[in-house]
Amino acid sequence: MKPRADTVTLSGGDVEVEWHGPDPASATTLVFLHEGLGSVSMWRDFPARLADATGCAALVYSRFGYGASSPCRLPRPLSYMHDEGLVHLPELITAAGIKDHVLIGHSDGGSIAVIYAGAAARPGLRGMALMAAHVFTEEINVKSIGDIRISFDEGDLRRRLQRHHGDNTDCAFNGWCDAWLDPDFMHWNIEDYLPAVTVPLLVLQGADDQYGTLAQVQAIEMKSGGPAKSMLLPDCGHSPHREAADATLGAMIAFIAGLKSGRVL
Repeated sequence: MKPRADTVTLSGGDVEVEWHGPDPASATTLVFLHEGLGSVSMWRDFPARLADATGCAALVYSRFGYGASSPCRLPRPLSYMHDEGLVHLPELITAAGIKDHVLIGHSDGGSIAVIYAGAAARPGLRGMALMAAHVFTEEINVKSIGDIRISFDEGDLRRRLQRHHGDNTDCAFNGWCDAWLDPDFMHWNIEDYLPAVTVPLLVLQGADDQYGTLAQVQAIEMKSGGPAKSMLLPDCGHSPHREAADATLGAMIAFIAGLKSGRVL
């Protein structure tokens, strides 16, 4: 089925969205939350494949300051992921008419999902699949992001990102990078949200993830308030849906089938 491009207007501006599969009124909706430099287009065909395989609807969107969404004000506050999980994501889900939903979060998107689920009761939330999510800052995060800053300033990263973000390129990069490289961001921690996350979790991490260690996975498994299953993907870095697409797709298909049938992990 051909993707359906759209725009959803929220209190903070317009959000670029793309729909796959059936209408959300008739099916569970997979809501895709992108990484710190991501956008609708950077998910490639993964949302469509997962929607087709599960019979779910899928909503893919670019946060403010990314893709074709409205720009954001810089510098981003160090609480920017809290703002997304507490304000913008709930507003989007309501505005889009989504009822039953499963969050698919990558990196920053996974962290936003944890904040969303752990902050308040979320009617309709059935489960979450988290890829390379962070619940606290590690030195490996900061070092890798420092290396990316050099690639953006001196290499070809700016040009590559422009294909996905257009006029938002500097906003997307600087808003994310400057927050993570702020010395105070070493104190960023969302582990306190985990005990209130009671929906089933699938936690995926590449064995060679350059942005986080297995301590992230272990914290999510140990401290979340519901059932959690983790999967370590060999020969995979920070982007399981691109670097180990078939294994990631298979794990998510099985996870969503379990949610639909009511099976506990």
